[in-house]
Amino acid sequence: MSGNLLHVNATVTCPHGARATILPAQTRVVVAGDPAASVADLDTVTGCPFPPSGPPHPCVTIRWVAPSTRIRISGSPAVLRSSTGLCLAADQAPQGPPNVSVVQQRVVGR
Repeated sequence: MSGNLLHVNATVTCPHGARATILPAQTRVVVAGDPAASVADLDTVTGCPFPPSGPPHPCVTIRWVAPSTRIRISGSPAVLRSSTGLCLAADQAPQGPPNVSVVQQRVVGR
């Protein structure tokens, strides 16, 4: 699977529409002037509304479960637009996949 590399200013939201913030683990590798994203980064979600049914479990973090298979950034797999992720509640309950809507268009990886 190939896709554009994510960077810290990419627009990523939880399945309920709340914005995710990527805190980079490294700052040496940049794309479009921003640090490239890897699985070592801390991806937090703030302001998630509760899901429409069941107990309140707002999304608080994103775990990338299928990142790049070929590109590593400081030893950690890079995150691509096509990477599979999972938004998690505070108790680690899965909430659904994150949505990537805006990402840089120059660097593509696998």
